[in-house]
Amino acid sequence: MRKRYIVLSLLLITNVLCAQIPNNNNNENLNLNKAERLEWFKNLGFGMFIHFSFDSQLGIVISHSMAGASDDYLNRFVNELPKTFNPKDFDAVEIATLAKLAGMKYIVLTTKHHSGFCMWDTETTNFNIMNTPYGKDLVAEYVQATRDAGLAVGFYFSPEDFNFLYEHGQQVRRVFPEPLPDAILKKYIELNELQNMELMAKYGEIDIIFYDGGEGPLLEKCKQVVWELQPNIVVTRGAIKTPEQSVLGVITTDPWEANLTMGTQWAYKPTNEEYKSGTRLLEILIETRAKGGNQLLNIGPKPNGEIPIEQENRLREIAAWNFINGECIEKVSPWILPNEENIWFTSKPEEKTVYAILTKITEWPRGERRVFVLKSVQANENTQVSVLGHGGKLVEYNPNIDATTYFEQKEDGLHISCVRAQRIYNNHKWPNPIVLKITNAMPALEPPVIATQTAEINAQRGYERLVFNGEVISTGDASKVKVGFQFREYAGFVEELYSDKWQKTEVIDSQAGEYKLLAPVKKEGKTYQYRAFVDHPKLRVYGDTFKITF
Repeated sequence: MRKRYIVLSLLLITNVLCAQIPNNNNNENLNLNKAERLEWFKNLGFGMFIHFSFDSQLGIVISHSMAGASDDYLNRFVNELPKTFNPKDFDAVEIATLAKLAGMKYIVLTTKHHSGFCMWDTETTNFNIMNTPYGKDLVAEYVQATRDAGLAVGFYFSPEDFNFLYEHGQQVRRVFPEPLPDAILKKYIELNELQNMELMAKYGEIDIIFYDGGEGPLLEKCKQVVWELQPNIVVTRGAIKTPEQSVLGVITTDPWEANLTMGTQWAYKPTNEEYKSGTRLLEILIETRAKGGNQLLNIGPKPNGEIPIEQENRLREIAAWNFINGECIEKVSPWILPNEENIWFTSKPEEKTVYAILTKITEWPRGERRVFVLKSVQANENTQVSVLGHGGKLVEYNPNIDATTYFEQKEDGLHISCVRAQRIYNNHKWPNPIVLKITNAMPALEPPVIATQTAEINAQRGYERLVFNGEVISTGDASKVKVGFQFREYAGFVEELYSDKWQKTEVIDSQAGEYKLLAPVKKEGKTYQYRAFVDHPKLRVYGDTFKITF
């Protein structure tokens, strides 16, 4: 009786929506995100992504093995594999608790990935979790636990549906050289419409939805439906920038969200996996927040629903760092520049506070004093400086060590002298960033602004040469600056965040305006990343990062 009522309700809603929403067969990139909701989203800052589906049983890429697969493979994938999916140890409460400890403010769960397998009790297809040994609505469990933990509830949804294509005799693929037949496309759109209506109707207010794929009429219909039924929902991918396995190169005030894996795969990968260290994950989070973005960090549960220990370990390392330093990434804005080399900045302008986050210092013995010089921060008579998490009173078992943080404004910058004092591990080693909190400070300079532009391949004397182009938008408070480019061989889509070593071109004097420089590389068919930089008399500022094959 309950299911019949839901079906009738959805049919009624469909009729209403059909009267209100025009048939959209072009990619108009609809964006009805409310400004105040986007500000709310930006303040969340850090979230958990969960990629989970029935094919985690195989430990392979989620969904994509279906593309181009044989009929025999597809038949067994769709009809046999769900029969052994039983995530009996999925603990939504434990996951939400761990996410909250790690400083995450929202979670996004895969309700349906490209395979078309639905993780909720749906009336739209039999290809769903109710027809597995588990036999329960996992989405409902997730929503309740996440909401009870005080975290924002997010859904991932794929408008692309490989099972739909398979059932309708179409080649399973993501890129179509020819449009689908009109009758099939109509059914495809209707399926997405009904599934989004279900998700919006069954679980109360949903805060965030992340659409993946289906650009064109599928995606646009999904967005129209959710904004009609839940006007306050924030659509991330499909409406704002969501770089995958990468971080934007420059500060932007527009909302954006970097989504990345701990290893090389979204779903559970039990073998042949390479994980980033907890320290590296923290560095990426810090860079993201310094540039004004959100980070969505992924986990891929095991087939039984448990979090793999390698992923739990990293979340707990992040949780330890967050417990000490969380205020430097919560509800923060970018500083006047993202970083001075390995020192990254966030700020809270309303509190006149700047956070200087000291990264890439893996060997700093506890009790040792070090001095850092900040070029972009100006102290005054009201300025105070402290190390987050530590009172500056003592170093345990070392009564003769002065743990006080000192600072002095000099001509070349703000000199801060501090001690790594807090004991985090028993072996007294803690490889993760220390954070300096600086209150009642102001900018010490006006930084230059640099833009990376497209590269070009020029033929000179019978040889092809790679030329980088850039533009100095402003020299800031300097009359003249030096400019150049950094470049490196592109490590790969997933591997990009593992690499940090750059080469550089020659450096030349410049004023405001465009410039170009030859890249000292031979044509070998390699793909390079490159970015412009400008050297102010006190510091270096980078432009965005682009790619070119040469």
